[in-house]
Amino acid sequence: IQPILWVVLFGVGMGSLLGPAMPGGEDFYITFMLPGIIALTASGGAIGGGSTWLHERLQGIVKEYLAAPIPRISILMGNALSTVTKGLFQSLVILIVGLIAGANLSSNPLGWLGALLLVSGFTLGFAGISLAMASSTDNTGAYHAMIMLLNLPLLFLSNALYPLQTMPTWMRIGALINPTTYVVTGMRYMLIENGAQLAQVDGIPLWLCFLAIALFIIIGMWFAYSAFKRSLQ
Repeated sequence: IQPILWVVLFGVGMGSLLGPAMPGGEDFYITFMLPGIIALTASGGAIGGGSTWLHERLQGIVKEYLAAPIPRISILMGNALSTVTKGLFQSLVILIVGLIAGANLSSNPLGWLGALLLVSGFTLGFAGISLAMASSTDNTGAYHAMIMLLNLPLLFLSNALYPLQTMPTWMRIGALINPTTYVVTGMRYMLIENGAQLAQVDGIPLWLCFLAIALFIIIGMWFAYSAFKRSLQ
């Protein structure tokens, strides 16, 4: 519900405010911000996966998993991939809402496939971080407090809602080390009609978007695996 409200209320409201100054009118801003809201939705799905994992730990369900004749890593990866699946379904809902709201999206199937890969990778990396935090605490409130320090700040410290060149230098540096920036830029390249011109404004090539998300997956899942092993000791 929250990402839908972002698209409908924030997107339409800001589009009405900025529309006269934009080349595409009011619909331009909704198109511009939609990849960022999809990224927010994906990270929200990852947070839900970590919350489920923490609940299963506290209820002793994870101990039952450990009794099964399966590799222990499959328990962690099963949760992570389940989280990615849910995040993709939620992202699809936001994409449909964006289309209804007037976003101008590409009809290129290869572009949609590339965007799907980026969103899947971003969700998997964020799921790893969420699972690591859920494996490191036995307090539900502490988990949500830690994760909320990442969720919205990662959105605002990126190019999801405004271009990089409008930011002060310190904020631009933060955005360039933020994986959200790269998934948003990559989706603009591939998901938006004539999006290459829009994405190139920030000076980030498409190949770098895929490389950054691949590194994010490795880092996120490494944290998850390390915390998972410690939680079993």
